[in-house]
Amino acid sequence: MRALRMVLIVAVVLGGLFVGADRITVGYAESEAAEGVRLGTAKAESTEVDIRGFPFLTQVMDRRLDEVEVRVTGFKATAGGRPVRIGELTADLRDVTLGSGYAIERAGSADGTALISYPDLAAASGREATVAYGGDGKLKVTGGVRLLGRTLTRSVLSTVTLVDGDTIRVRADEVPGEGIPGLEDMVRARTDFDRRIEGLPKGMRLTKVEAREDGLAVTVTGRDVVLTAG
Repeated sequence: MRALRMVLIVAVVLGGLFVGADRITVGYAESEAAEGVRLGTAKAESTEVDIRGFPFLTQVMDRRLDEVEVRVTGFKATAGGRPVRIGELTADLRDVTLGSGYAIERAGSADGTALISYPDLAAASGREATVAYGGDGKLKVTGGVRLLGRTLTRSVLSTVTLVDGDTIRVRADEVPGEGIPGLEDMVRARTDFDRRIEGLPKGMRLTKVEAREDGLAVTVTGRDVVLTAG
């Protein structure tokens, strides 16, 4: 009985040491992986990596991780040839392949959400207009038009949709013409726009857009997604 008790104690101690070493290593790996992740053509303002699953040491020996969550803030994509800042993108990566060190090289599949602030969306629109949340999943777009030497400011409620899997389209639901010939067309020239989103990681595409109070939420998904620089 004494020998069995000693074996159990040793097993518990060794198990505790293994768990401790595993958690220390995964913390270091998360920090190292965050340095090499690219979710766009430029380095993000900050990147956080959360490696899921236990034990980590057996996964890293195979150079493959079951699941990783990546949270990136402040990286640049391109919208219709114009730079657009993605305020935040959170992605769940599965079947992750490691490159040199702890660098995350590829993900077999990925799902996530990118958040674009309304000021950033307005800047990418190429229009002299402001964009805000209009409630009920709509955008409020405000622009000014010149008519008879005066500037008329008009706000419209607009619907945002995804077109062809890569283009954000904003269209006013209704623009009152107020009996003024050509006014609707002039307002739409300020408030309606299409912007094709480029610069996301290779293998990732847009699947949905939604206007929310905190910004324009863009759902992304992908397979065989490349997540390293170069």
